[in-house]
Amino acid sequence: MSKIVVAIDFSDCSINALLHAVSIAQNTHSDLILVWVQKGAHQADKFGDSPKDTTGEVEKAFQELINKHQPELQGNTISFKIRTGKVYTEIAEEAKASKAFLVICGTHGAAGFEKFWIGSNANRIVSACNCPVISIRGGINISRPLKKIVMSVDSTQETRQKASFTAMLAKACDAEIYIIKIYSTKVKNIRQNVDLFASQVERFCLHEGVRFNTIAEETVDIPEAIINYAKKIDANLISIMTEQESAASTLWLGPFAQQIVNHSQIPVLSVHSRDVYTGLGF
Repeated sequence: MSKIVVAIDFSDCSINALLHAVSIAQNTHSDLILVWVQKGAHQADKFGDSPKDTTGEVEKAFQELINKHQPELQGNTISFKIRTGKVYTEIAEEAKASKAFLVICGTHGAAGFEKFWIGSNANRIVSACNCPVISIRGGINISRPLKKIVMSVDSTQETRQKASFTAMLAKACDAEIYIIKIYSTKVKNIRQNVDLFASQVERFCLHEGVRFNTIAEETVDIPEAIINYAKKIDANLISIMTEQESAASTLWLGPFAQQIVNHSQIPVLSVHSRDVYTGLGF
């Protein structure tokens, strides 16, 4: 059974992420695992006066969420886990332990109000997890189903690696992929690589039976071009590579990925170049 881990800190932003997760779980026939991470005594201010009170209040809050949303997932379950440690580490460890194919978390953005822990940890959650992560800003219209996914293609070989997971998600949700070819230079060989990789992605979509459109964009500001195009077509999701360094210990995203995760008002699907995806059964 496919599983999705949802990072929860009970802020409006993370509840918004949960609502997106419920929608995706419906289409992928997945179980949801809601995860709250106990960082320290300061969290007692929200949930109680002692660690024991905190745990009890968190369990109660989780049960209320489960009672509310479980009827929306026929044939699948919603459960919760309480973990202790660093937020991004514990979310990644739970995803690994449960063999989740996706993590979903909220983010307030780089300049946003970070009263709770999701906003300050979204980038690290993306980097620490071995599976793809969808990060969702607060205030996103939760009523829209996943129907339009923007996926950029550049001149790097890794750019194609997000096509497999993106296509699987698009197929499960009956969504269309909007491929944007990014030309950031006039160098002929580099532009030819963009065209080659885009054509390979197109053939993959055809093979998987996924609808797609392709456009080309000349730009010196890649993140801005991708976000603006997603806004223009009213996309529900942007699919990117994390651009993470090969060293497994790194906890930072590449500059383009970080800008998109921080500033996009549209949910962002981040895929690691080190990951390989096979059929997930949905």
